[in-house]
Formats: sequence, structure tokens, C-alpha cells
Amino acid sequence: MALLIDGPNMLRKEFNVDLDKVRDALEQFGDIVVGRVYLNQYASDKLIEAIANQGFEPRISAGDVDVEMAVDGTELIFNKNLDTLVYMTRDADFLPAIRKAKERGKQIIVVGAEPGFSTAIQNIADHVIRVEEDFELDKEKLEQKKREREHSISSSESASEENTEVQKNSEPKKSSTDSFKDGISNSINWLKK
Repeated sequence: MALLIDGPNMLRKEFNVDLDKVRDALEQFGDIVVGRVYLNQYASDKLIEAIANQGFEPRISAGDVDVEMAVDGTELIFNKNLDTLVYMTRDADFLPAIRKAKERGKQIIVVGAEPGFSTAIQNIADHVIRVEEDFELDKEKLEQKKREREHSISSSESASEENTEVQKNSEPKKSSTDSFKDGISNSINWLKK
């Protein structure tokens, strides 16, 4: 697989991202054959050296980092030895490159963080890995949070269904005019959500 990291977008102090943990989280999907970190011209020598020491190729861009990363991602689509592309970004700018990769049969994994993690790239990806709230990747914690979220959603759906059933049984019968008005009102409320 190829891992393309949007440095200015993801390698921020507030995210405290450990590239070794990123590599560990991606291990289940295969080996990283291409690992590039895209940086702007203002990246410190210390950061560039740290990236190289972790086995990633630092790519310094005088222009827009996103453009260089998207072009490289598009070129990698044609590499027959790669079946998976990983974009580590929060940015929807990569959506066209990701779409092209999917059209060519590539599996897409997106690694990102909140705030500002694009819903569009999360929805198009085959797999999404979120950097958790304390901004460190920890696969066990991520899986636990996913299970808790799923359990919470299914519990709230069950409670909602029970409340709806109780309300239906306790409500007085309505005329057909009242039912029609309620239907319109419910449709309007649904649109507001």
C-alpha cells in the first residue's frame, strides 16, 4: 500500500500524531511500500529529519502541498503493485484523486482527525481510521470506542421504539383531518433535522 500524509494538515502539535502508531494501525491492511509525508517549505529541519528517521520520504513543496500530494496519489493509481492507497488528511481537496483511484479498483483508507475531518472523504473511503480525542492512535481504544458507539446507537433506537409504541397506545383516536395535518407537520420537522 501507499501512505500519503498531508503534513501541514495532520502533523500538528495539537494532534500529537505518532507515525509509528499510524503504521501499526495500518498493519492489518498490508505492508506500506510507499510512505510519503508532504511538507511545506516552512517545515523545520528537525521535523524533516524525524520523518526520514521513521522511514518515510519527506516531500518538501514550495507551492501547495495538496496539489503535489494529489498528483502523486493519481500517479500511484497506475502502479499495478499497489492495491491500496491511504490518505492521511482531513481535507476534502483529495476527493477527485480518491474517486479516480476507486474507479481504477484501488482500496482507499483515510486516516484523519477532528475537528474538520471531511465527511465526504470519510464516506467515499473503504476504511476510515480516526485519530481519537487525545490525538494518539491506539487501535484497541479505537475499537472499544466503536463498539461503545454502536451499542449506544442501538440502545437509543430501542428506547425510541418503545417510547413510540407507548405513545401510540395512549393517544386518543384522531380524525382523518388531524392525521393529515400531523403528517405534514412530521414531514416539515423531518426536513429541519
